[in-house]
Amino acid sequence: MLEKGIEALIPDEEGRNYIAQKLEAELYKGIVTDETRAGFLQIIDQLVAQGAEGVILGCTEIPLLIKQEHLNIPAFDTTKIHSNAAVAFALS
Repeated sequence: MLEKGIEALIPDEEGRNYIAQKLEAELYKGIVTDETRAGFLQIIDQLVAQGAEGVILGCTEIPLLIKQEHLNIPAFDTTKIHSNAAVAFALS
């Protein structure tokens, strides 16, 4: 029997440190640069090379930098997902 499920892949330590540093120094302050976007996309490309089929934009600031149009795999914007669920719940 074939098991189905989701396997989470995370950036390596260098990638995690890069993301944390850029969040604190730039994105939390509303600073969005092409250079930082390229760094995030490089990290995502590394994960795709490991088999990632989608990316979770799991911090509210990341969608300011990374959009679906920047990717060849699905992007899941958790802020948008949670907002849509809250509105649907409120309206039901």
